[in-house]
Amino acid sequence: MATPLPVHSGHITHEMTTTAFTLAGYQIVRDLGVVMGITVRSRSIFGFIGASFETLRGGNIRRFTELCNRARSEAFELMLEHAEQHGGNAIVGIRYDANEVMQGVTEVLCYGTAVVVEPLA
Repeated sequence: MATPLPVHSGHITHEMTTTAFTLAGYQIVRDLGVVMGITVRSRSIFGFIGASFETLRGGNIRRFTELCNRARSEAFELMLEHAEQHGGNAIVGIRYDANEVMQGVTEVLCYGTAVVVEPLA
């Protein structure tokens, strides 16, 4: 059973985030700089063994997919919190990066530019 994804309880909604460098219907009035969320994940030995069996069947490796989705979601939510701490109400230019820290341990980074936006007049 998949672990529930974190639910963001702050003020920046997902609609106020974008991979673009502008936000439709809004003008950027202040740039607050780069914000990021980072998480480091590993799979337990039991999960790794289970996923190894899934590779024998081919197709989607559900256990790894769930782990990746959870890591990306967690990094995204942490980025939202970081932006709010800096006074932002939106984030533009969002990107993801992942690096293997050591065998079986992966860092997932979500970053973007925190901004203050106002609706277009």
